[in-house]
Amino acid sequence: MEEITNTEEVSTLADELDAQITYTYASTGQRFLNFLIDNVLMNYGLSYLTGTAAGFLIAALFPDFARKISSDSSSFDLLLLGYIIALINYLVYYTICERAFKGYTLGKLITGTRVIRDDGGELTLKDALLRTLSRLVPFEAFSAFGGHPWHDLWTKTSVIKTR
Repeated sequence: MEEITNTEEVSTLADELDAQITYTYASTGQRFLNFLIDNVLMNYGLSYLTGTAAGFLIAALFPDFARKISSDSSSFDLLLLGYIIALINYLVYYTICERAFKGYTLGKLITGTRVIRDDGGELTLKDALLRTLSRLVPFEAFSAFGGHPWHDLWTKTSVIKTR
């Protein structure tokens, strides 16, 4: 058996193989289902857990503030706290999942899709974070109706079918 010792030859072979790989983009329906699954998970599962943890933490560290916001459910402080928790959940969920699970979130796993960089590589932490921040742009979700959503275009990423 012959071993390849020339790293240039290995690199060229790998480049040729990468050039031969073709990807099928996820459909709009798959992407919409990803969005629904991930948002239900964040809004009901993750937000419940982090909201409960934040409530216990606030009650332990700032009891007067906890009494104030619990007695006035329309308090601006309570609304702001809820918004901050939701924003942190959003940033953590998408950024961590897409990076740590190699382009998958729960929604993408269920629908058989994942996100990759346009050059075929796995997402870096920077790519995942920028995708997540891009999703926060007002009306960004509607950009999906035009083909590729802005968070894909701006970060040079694509959601592909894996099965």
